[in-house]
Amino acid sequence: MAAREIPATETTIRSTDWNGRELSGETHHRVLFQDVDLTEAVDHGSTFEECVFRNVRLNVSEHTDACFLNCSFSRCSFFDATFTGCKLTGSVFDGCTFGLLKVEGGDWSYVGLPGADLRGSAFRGTRLREADLTGARLAGAEVRRADLSGAWLRGADLTTCDLRGSDLSTFDLAGVTFKGAVIDPFQATVLAGALGFDVRD
Repeated sequence: MAAREIPATETTIRSTDWNGRELSGETHHRVLFQDVDLTEAVDHGSTFEECVFRNVRLNVSEHTDACFLNCSFSRCSFFDATFTGCKLTGSVFDGCTFGLLKVEGGDWSYVGLPGADLRGSAFRGTRLREADLTGARLAGAEVRRADLSGAWLRGADLTTCDLRGSDLSTFDLAGVTFKGAVIDPFQATVLAGALGFDVRD
């Protein structure tokens, strides 16, 4: 997948302590957030469009019905962060840490997560259409009831990843490590058909 351009920002918020801040309904457009502490922040319905986050700490933060549209995250930390019903369409992550990240529902289509270490993270009921997960480490992660149609997974590590209920209709096993990955009987039939097997009763 081709590299995406970093959005051009117009204003900057730098070295600010927003630890535990309430971010209800805020709107930010083309803002650079540099070295901002958003640890334990609570975000209800805020919108960040074409914003850039650099060295931002979002540890233990909670985001509900928020939008991060076409944003860029560089060297940010998301330890134990929770995103519920959020839209992150087109956002890109580079050099970020995600330990225990939890995503419930929402639309993460076209996100760029190449090489991301997502071990132990959970995506439940999330739309990940055409997401770039090239080389992502998802060992032991949970990706359940997710829409993975068109997702880029070459070189990804899905060892023991729980994929039950996810759309694997366009899943390409080439170059993917999937030893011990958990799937349901319907998915097994889909993958067998993709491998050329003639599945019959």
